[in-house]
Amino acid sequence: MTGRTTQAAPAPFTAEDYAVRLKRAAQAAADAGLTGLLLTPGPDLLYLTGYAPVAITERITLLVVPVDGAPTMIVPKLERPDAEGSPGASVFRLADWSDGSDPYEATARLLEPGRYALSDSAWAMHLLGLQRQLPDTSYLSMTTALPMLRAIKDDDELSRLAAAGAAADEAYGEILKVGFAGRSETEIGNDLAALLRRFGHSQVDFTVVGSGPNGANPHHEMGDRIIEHGDMVVLDFGGLMHGYGSDTTRTVHVGEPTDEEREVHEIVRRAQQAGFETVRPGVECQEVDRAARAVIDEAGYGEYFIHRVGHGIGLTTHEPPYMVEGERQSMQPGMCFSIEPGIYLPDRFGVRIEDIVTVTAEGGRRLNRTPHAMAIVE
Repeated sequence: MTGRTTQAAPAPFTAEDYAVRLKRAAQAAADAGLTGLLLTPGPDLLYLTGYAPVAITERITLLVVPVDGAPTMIVPKLERPDAEGSPGASVFRLADWSDGSDPYEATARLLEPGRYALSDSAWAMHLLGLQRQLPDTSYLSMTTALPMLRAIKDDDELSRLAAAGAAADEAYGEILKVGFAGRSETEIGNDLAALLRRFGHSQVDFTVVGSGPNGANPHHEMGDRIIEHGDMVVLDFGGLMHGYGSDTTRTVHVGEPTDEEREVHEIVRRAQQAGFETVRPGVECQEVDRAARAVIDEAGYGEYFIHRVGHGIGLTTHEPPYMVEGERQSMQPGMCFSIEPGIYLPDRFGVRIEDIVTVTAEGGRRLNRTPHAMAIVE
């Protein structure tokens, strides 16, 4: 396998970038009638401060973002030097607590009684500790309270997502040159992971290689099954590049497919296109799911499309907005999400086609550009 020289890494986000994000987050909290936001280690904290602590999370680290006033982060005393060296350290105050003291008492001193949105990834022990100290204060999950906190990407974020998508496309182009028949799913998955890294990914999050009947399981990943001539093979893979995610799916066939396999693949291709054509500002997210699902329903395969049509992507592979029935959020320029309809025939085969798409003022733009036609591999 050969590969190109990877592009230079983009410039890091600056303290000014984090200040703008924090100000916007505080305003969103105020608009939602909240007292503030509470961010524990995870993608929301990384997004707002650039800080990603690596220590054991049994020790509470919490960023308090009030609707009025300066943000304050409380950290374990032994981790204070790391927090002080984080990219956004100049845009928040620091407080600390020592082992042997009550971290929740120290944290509670930073909070006004009220109603807060709390990171989805917060440990239950931390939430219970805060509830013990502040029994009259209430908490909502961040996704429930502010689902769009990270959904609108700026130009720098979009460039990272586009680079990650292009790298995943190059990985797909190379994997088509590798022999499939007689090799295990794990071998193909390992090849894909190596290609993602070769083309610039710092982290590989998943490699779904579902051959033959395994393709009917959307999250099969990869196993020891030996791929055979005549198999349909679902390839779904992605990870992080420059801190932002890739996620793409193509379905290939080992040797010539049957008429039925061609038909099912074509239905999924048309469904994916129908979903894409729905993308434009002001349209509810659920309409993407509806458009793709209608194509599959009309073809008689509706019961075999068993998941939502898409999910947001950014610092994590799955995040709001979700392209699913009941999601009334309107699409806005800068949103990025997958469109990935599929048909899964139990004990036989599956087909899925997935692109990452961003909303523009004119409609949608694909961040994956590889052909949707079924590729024939050896």
